[in-house]
Amino acid sequence: MKTSFEPINNRLNGPGITMPTTAGIQDDALLDGYSRTVAAVAAQVSPSVVNIRVQHQRKDANGEGSGSGFVITPDGFILTNSHVVHGAKAMMVTLADGHSYPAWLIGDDPDSDLAVIRIDAPGLVPVRLGDSQSVRVGQIAIAIGSPYGFQQTVTAGVVSALGRSIRAQSGRLVDNIIQTDAALNPGNSGGPLMNSRGEVIGVNTAVILPAQGICFAIASNTAEFVAAWLIKDGRIRRSWIGVAGQNVPIHTRVVRFHRLPVNEGVLIVGVEPGSPAADADLRNGDILVAFKGEPVASIDQFQRKLVAGEIGVKSLVTVLRQTEKLDRVITPAEWQRDLSRN
Repeated sequence: MKTSFEPINNRLNGPGITMPTTAGIQDDALLDGYSRTVAAVAAQVSPSVVNIRVQHQRKDANGEGSGSGFVITPDGFILTNSHVVHGAKAMMVTLADGHSYPAWLIGDDPDSDLAVIRIDAPGLVPVRLGDSQSVRVGQIAIAIGSPYGFQQTVTAGVVSALGRSIRAQSGRLVDNIIQTDAALNPGNSGGPLMNSRGEVIGVNTAVILPAQGICFAIASNTAEFVAAWLIKDGRIRRSWIGVAGQNVPIHTRVVRFHRLPVNEGVLIVGVEPGSPAADADLRNGDILVAFKGEPVASIDQFQRKLVAGEIGVKSLVTVLRQTEKLDRVITPAEWQRDLSRN
């Protein structure tokens, strides 16, 4: 005699009725939880996200552009990307409720690709800035912005990687970049990247084309630091010594002979007349290997050391000159941007 077995859930619920499996129930619950999280964050943060329309004035012609930003104070300060507003002759900000207001520039820092603008509008809702140091790979990442002019567009994904570095349009390296696969497109620039609590953990800034799912945001801790200085002074101060350099390997024999902690350094290929480097007798062909006793293995690593606190401070710089290792006293000056390049 043939015996047939019927799932107990089918028998309990009558013929023709099939209850979902336990795995199915769990999957639905997870999906609903994820959806609720994204929807809650979007509802919470969207009122703070703005669309920025920009009129540029270039030497050859006038142009228009757009990007995103978000309110960081109740009195109208808005954080965005430098490349969205740099060189703008006029800006118009549109809020989530559709109202538009003229904006003016408070401060612009192309080296970190961040800028602060301001509007005069009532009832503004600022975002909550999170601690980007607490961000972990794999956690939910939610972006809101105006890609291709489609305002209040929400996308979601995860944090793909931490500690990336990208170059701003000025050529300077920007560190502590968050990589995400939350979809970003032109127009998302300057918008917020949020965690599941609705805290801003990054400022969306770049994508790699034609790759998909490789997007970058400037960490919120960096953004908070830069924004504070831009609101206070309208600019960021950095130190400068006046050399052009390139990364080079150092011969193993030289490394061993001088007991160097690095096997690469910065070859000086240009020294600006009258610069701190010229005053310190640094020369073309010198290989810079240390600053204030700390190893220097690359030009980017050296740039990171040239912070505002080094302006006017006498320090030792160590170079290799042919077979000699020399220490020179150098006093970094304040770096002045060459505005003619923009």
